[in-house]
Amino acid sequence: MGQWSCMDGCGACCNLNPSDRPDLGSYLSPENLQLYLSMVGEDGWCINYDHDSRKCTIYEDRPIFCRVQPETFLKMFEVEKEEFNDFAIDCCVQQIEGVYGDDSEELKAYEKNVSD
Repeated sequence: MGQWSCMDGCGACCNLNPSDRPDLGSYLSPENLQLYLSMVGEDGWCINYDHDSRKCTIYEDRPIFCRVQPETFLKMFEVEKEEFNDFAIDCCVQQIEGVYGDDSEELKAYEKNVSD
């Protein structure tokens, strides 16, 4: 596997539909779970996600659970720093497949992005 990075124009992680993440309470504090649920729009997408630009409108101030960083993954998922890269790539691939499909342009672009 290559190096994890976020890909512009993806936004798959902004699909917050709680029914797709039944274990939210196991890795989010009660306060963060409440915040997470308050961010879910009627369509399952984050209310801060701009579908036209495919960008987060609060990116600089986004919550901790929206930050793909070794410290966040250690706290939320108990993923050690050495395992972070592969774990983050797997998370992105699974989310992109779930949101856009396993033959989507987004997945192909992401796979190219992390292999470069």
